[in-house]
Amino acid sequence: MRTLIALVLLIGGSIAAWFYVKHRPAEDGPILRTAAVKRGDLILTVTATGTVEPEEVVDVGSQVVGRILKLGPDPRGKTDPAYADKHVDYGTEVDEGDLLAQIDPSIYTAQTNQAKASWERAVADLEQLKAHAYQTNAEWVRAQKLRNLEVSLTSASNTGGRAALVPVKGISDADYIMADANYRVASANVEVGKSVVDQQKSAFDLAATSLRYTTILSPVKGTIIDRRVNIGQTVVSTMSASSLFLIAKDLRRMEVWASVNEADIGQLKVGTPVTFTVDAFPDDLFKGDVTQVRLNAKMEQNIVTYTVIVTTDNSNLRLLPYLTADVKFQVAKRENVLLVPNSALRYKPRPELITTAPDAEPTEDDSGSPGEEGGTAARGDTGAVWVKTGDQVYPVHVKVGVTDNTNTEVITDQLDESMHIVLGETSAGPGEQVNNPFAPTFRRGGKKK
Repeated sequence: MRTLIALVLLIGGSIAAWFYVKHRPAEDGPILRTAAVKRGDLILTVTATGTVEPEEVVDVGSQVVGRILKLGPDPRGKTDPAYADKHVDYGTEVDEGDLLAQIDPSIYTAQTNQAKASWERAVADLEQLKAHAYQTNAEWVRAQKLRNLEVSLTSASNTGGRAALVPVKGISDADYIMADANYRVASANVEVGKSVVDQQKSAFDLAATSLRYTTILSPVKGTIIDRRVNIGQTVVSTMSASSLFLIAKDLRRMEVWASVNEADIGQLKVGTPVTFTVDAFPDDLFKGDVTQVRLNAKMEQNIVTYTVIVTTDNSNLRLLPYLTADVKFQVAKRENVLLVPNSALRYKPRPELITTAPDAEPTEDDSGSPGEEGGTAARGDTGAVWVKTGDQVYPVHVKVGVTDNTNTEVITDQLDESMHIVLGETSAGPGEQVNNPFAPTFRRGGKKK
């Protein structure tokens, strides 16, 4: 009896399963995701990261050693009582020639006075040497006259009693030679004295220059962006001048030093338009132009980069030095062109979805075997986009233009803004499960009590 009941149940279940399979509703086909063809402008950009820099920075240093005696007064104190007792500091605007710092001049004043005294002594010594040279010159002239002296003698033998000139040596040869030597030595000493005067004058100029260097003046008109010295600090002598202040000449014009990958540098040139943002003002878009492409490339972690200088207006003084900038170089622009999403050029339909274009004869290219259409297309290549018609699609061949990594320019006369192109497929009800009312129900989660 039980065997008969089991057989009947088995036959009944089989019939019910056949009935369900025979009469169950057909599964929904895939849903095609589409987007409208649009016409607009497309900008091709190269992205990079850079740093905002002052257009011109002057590093003010010290060429002498000494203790900082004081810092210069804040120029704002002339008009604002709040700064009357303040000294120059970060952010102070200074004019050319304003006092920045004073190094203790005591040692340099003493050296200057000593050099001046030595110079004056050398001048006095030169006068003595000139006087001695004048004396020896007179002695030399006298010796020459005595050397060639002629005496007039009258002799009885002379007819008519006429006088005869007789040469006479009025000086010895030794005295004559000595007078000549003394004059030559004195003349040479005068030239030596002149050289000593020049030497002492140079030593005085050097000491006076060092004394002037103890007063640090601003070489330009600008804004102090860094102060590296305090009152009482000793400036130490090094191989190069010690840096005391960093002055930005004009913060109303700024530069962005962008680091550009070698793969993109060929697309940039002087005059290329640039837009950039900074984290300090994320909602503001700043504009500039490329003014320099530097050739001294750098390699970091096997990546070669070039520094590109972008100049921008900062009349409102919003940009601060050394902000990090996200830079976009506008290397190409297409106006009023057909644009399609990049995913449309990568879509590959299944063969059963492909049809021919309305009012067009079927062609071999429209047969659409898998893998022959779609895929990633590069600039200048030909590709295809798929236009939806009912539940099917047909291809339109296009020439691929530039892309901004989101949309791509396509060139064709078979597309217009009224068409919808396919981006991909979405299955109906993913994850849904159809229940068979005739299937047995299984209990889960424990034993039956």
